[in-house]
Amino acid sequence: MSKGGRYTTSVGSMRRGKLITLIFRIVLAIITLIFALFPIVWVISASFNPTNSVVGQPLIPPNPTLDNYRALFNDPLNPFPRWLLNSLYLAIVVTIVAVIITTLAAYAFSRFRFNGRRQLLQSILLIQVFPNFLNMVALFLILQQIGTYLPRLGLNTHGGLMLLYLGGTLGVNTWLMKGYFDSIPRDLDEAATVDGATPWQVFWVILVPLVRPILVVVGMLTFIGIYSEYVLARIILTDKSLYTLSVGLNLFIQNQYSGRWGTFSAGALIAAIPVVALFLIFQRYLVGGLTSGSVKG
Repeated sequence: MSKGGRYTTSVGSMRRGKLITLIFRIVLAIITLIFALFPIVWVISASFNPTNSVVGQPLIPPNPTLDNYRALFNDPLNPFPRWLLNSLYLAIVVTIVAVIITTLAAYAFSRFRFNGRRQLLQSILLIQVFPNFLNMVALFLILQQIGTYLPRLGLNTHGGLMLLYLGGTLGVNTWLMKGYFDSIPRDLDEAATVDGATPWQVFWVILVPLVRPILVVVGMLTFIGIYSEYVLARIILTDKSLYTLSVGLNLFIQNQYSGRWGTFSAGALIAAIPVVALFLIFQRYLVGGLTSGSVKG
């Protein structure tokens, strides 16, 4: 075989290899999309299914209806709108407070040098290793004692639940945000100080706009974690009007999957709307915030 023939055969083999790789990637992408979207499509179908049953649930309901959504909002014994507002209220308040405190703590750990700094950072990380369910009894007793002096921060209150949520969200978020602060050169701080900026101006005017992506990441992680949390809310809250969405939906169905599956699916879809909306609004900040914060630490 001539040199030109061998070259043509090599080019043809490379093209066939690239074509096979492209086909494999397309098939893999399709399988992944089907695997990811099938549960969502199934839940959407169940929410419009008039039979309201998980048994024999078709992928496309023959007679779609909004009865499940009407039942969800018109049940006087299970106030779904109240549960939704409670979850949004808790998630928004805790997210705002957690982002503010975490930003201040991360800035202090990143820019200041003081005695016990390393030990405090290690302690924060060590505490986060233990899961929350190991602390349930202690947290319950602590809130019980606090409630004797401050009733609005005790058991069966949103204030007490916020205290527990804040304590659980500050550790990892502080480490994550500190890594992002460390990636910002200190020359900016020094240049601003030379120009006459106060420490607060350096923090608020110079650094905070630069760390906006990690603020969004911390806020999103905190919001989703609080919005979907179940265990602590189930233990602390006993009044049905104070229930969060996850607790309320769980008690709403009460093992009646065969008769209330459609209504439960409708509630799950409505509950997912705030999280999806936040992702769509802040998605351009998420990738940069997650990757840049892990460069240094």
